[in-house]
Amino acid sequence: MRVIIAGGGTGGHIYPGVAIAQEFKRRDSRNDVIFVGTARGLETRIIPREGFRLELIEVSALKRVGIVNQVKSLVLLPQSFFAVRQMIRSFKPDVVIGVGGYASGPVVLVASLMGVPSLVAEQNALPGFTNRVLARFVKAAALSFEEAKRFFRGKGTITGNPVRGEFFQIPERSVGSLINILITGGSQGARAINNAMIEAIKELEGMRDRISIVHQTGEADFERVKKAYEQSGLRADVRPFLERMSDEFAKADLVISRAGATTVAELAAAGRPAIFIPFPFAADDHQLKNAEAVARVGGGRVIPQSELTARRLVDEVTGLVNDPAKLKKMGREAKNLAHEDAAGRVVDLAESLIE
Repeated sequence: MRVIIAGGGTGGHIYPGVAIAQEFKRRDSRNDVIFVGTARGLETRIIPREGFRLELIEVSALKRVGIVNQVKSLVLLPQSFFAVRQMIRSFKPDVVIGVGGYASGPVVLVASLMGVPSLVAEQNALPGFTNRVLARFVKAAALSFEEAKRFFRGKGTITGNPVRGEFFQIPERSVGSLINILITGGSQGARAINNAMIEAIKELEGMRDRISIVHQTGEADFERVKKAYEQSGLRADVRPFLERMSDEFAKADLVISRAGATTVAELAAAGRPAIFIPFPFAADDHQLKNAEAVARVGGGRVIPQSELTARRLVDEVTGLVNDPAKLKKMGREAKNLAHEDAAGRVVDLAESLIE
């Protein structure tokens, strides 16, 4: 088979695409998979490192940008469409899969109009603008949440979000008298979470014998957050960046984090309970929808950033630390959302589209 996987920008789009590509190669090493992305996305570093070919196109955002940038993006579109058309004619893919990000829209749209079987992999509970537009053109959609089905006109199939295998290998923890808390705002950190924790530290000092914290701050806030912990009596390992998040999940009894689709899927795979503080400026507020989907089944709690205060955070943490049985139950409920065979299901769906 010849496969194009289009999209990128962030790890949340790229890593599911890599998992899908690896599954195609696992099934038959002769399968030829290429990625299409943009020069400014993380795909320029990740895709070659993973051993796949990357083609680049020029395309920019149309939503949540100023009018000048919108005009520039619209001017680029015909050029992007022409480049994609030429690429598809040259490569002759059997199927095209969009995983989200700037490149996904033009590639999937042009492929669909050229009669190439196409599908989108939607990681979020609320599909983004591009995938909502593509819904009328694609033959199928591989979804992670039931809530997304209504946007795809009967074409949606629940496959789960493809996640790296090491997260599924994390064993269930026996919650003891010392509760390990992992705090992460992603690789760049999250200032709102960092600020709330700095204020919460004094109120948490009374639990110094009951909690241990690992806090990924991002580079910008590292020194400030580290100093706040050092002035307290709390056990804390403060780092700007965590190299192997799967190792940190394995040691955690509770995670405090944003609610990007891949983070949510990795937490489910690991079976870890979370307090989600969704990034409020994510497109269409999709992080809030992701977090609410987990909370509905009992696998997490949600604090909207507009309601994030030190007092609210302390109350949530204290309530869970004082109820280890609740933490364990939340972890199991989160695990029920995981789809270990997600990449395989996506590939099955793609193969079913080929006549």
